[in-house]
Amino acid sequence: MSDHWYDIQNIDKIDSPALVIYPDRVKENIAKAITMAGGPEQLRPHVKTNKIAEVCKLMQQAGIRQFKCATIAEAEMLAEIDAADVLLAHQPVGPKAERLLQLVTNFPDTQFSCIIDNNTTANILSGLFSKNNLCLTVYIDLNIGMNRSGIKPEAALELYRNIRSLPGIKVIGLHAYDGHIRDTDLTERNRKSDEGFDKVEWLKKEIQAITEQTMQVVIGGSPSFPTHTKRKNNIQYSPGTFVFWDWTYKTIVPDEPFEFAALVITRVISVIDEETLCLDLGHKAIAAENPLPRVHFLNAPEAKPISQSEEHMVVKVPGSSTWKVGDVWYGVPVHICPTVALYDYANIIQHHERTGCWRVIARSRKITI
Repeated sequence: MSDHWYDIQNIDKIDSPALVIYPDRVKENIAKAITMAGGPEQLRPHVKTNKIAEVCKLMQQAGIRQFKCATIAEAEMLAEIDAADVLLAHQPVGPKAERLLQLVTNFPDTQFSCIIDNNTTANILSGLFSKNNLCLTVYIDLNIGMNRSGIKPEAALELYRNIRSLPGIKVIGLHAYDGHIRDTDLTERNRKSDEGFDKVEWLKKEIQAITEQTMQVVIGGSPSFPTHTKRKNNIQYSPGTFVFWDWTYKTIVPDEPFEFAALVITRVISVIDEETLCLDLGHKAIAAENPLPRVHFLNAPEAKPISQSEEHMVVKVPGSSTWKVGDVWYGVPVHICPTVALYDYANIIQHHERTGCWRVIARSRKITI
């Protein structure tokens, strides 16, 4: 076997398709993010990418104390490892508000927060938490161009005035996700980042003028967070994909130093002809929301996926291919986050050996709460 960084010497112990993680490379990515941020206290990593307690523990060991998440299960996973500060970056509606209350009640040593962008949610949370003699810290969610959730900054000042005195909740910050900023040109990425942040900064100053309270700002995904590292006053950056990295970000933001730390492995299960093979890498094994190719193979870079179904992927390879049934391919997902969520556990690779596995515990919508 060749000595590529990703080669697994005891690959016969891993059935395919499978998710594999290289902890040493994860640690390197965490260290790079901390250096870029200027310290662990500047980072609030989003755990939606990894959903794995052991990965979050590696971040804790590096000095990171605050996290961001998208689901109640992810929040519970973080509380179970004694995370100090957890921001639910999803507005809790319906039963989710009650589940958040239960989290706060069950894990008093973790500081939980959530985002809001309207009076209705603020009033529901206010009533729920005040009735239970609790106070929930909240961030106003701002729409600065993503057009997915959040209130426009120019309308957010009125929202703040309306909710600032409500019992049971306390506004402590502003949340702004700018995932739409993905320009390869770093100058353009910086320009758009500055344009969006100016709106956040304006609102922050307006609130401070009213209350003398300095709002904590949480901003920036993996492509944009380096553009925000020049902003030091109560700013936290919230990348998520950086821990594992993927083909999309490696391609569109090549200036960022992160390396692939999670792969999928697959095997050739059928040789159709000398130019066409079938792999056991279907929709259920790789995120399928993007058009083909949804994966790029490190040890078969010439392969071109041409079709995919639930359990199969058909690929074209150069004529007179030497690939045979049973051969292992190592793939980099185009989108790692939803790929991780397809697996119950990840195989851990250290020094080219499978040494164990980590449960992808927060792929579940519910752990206990």
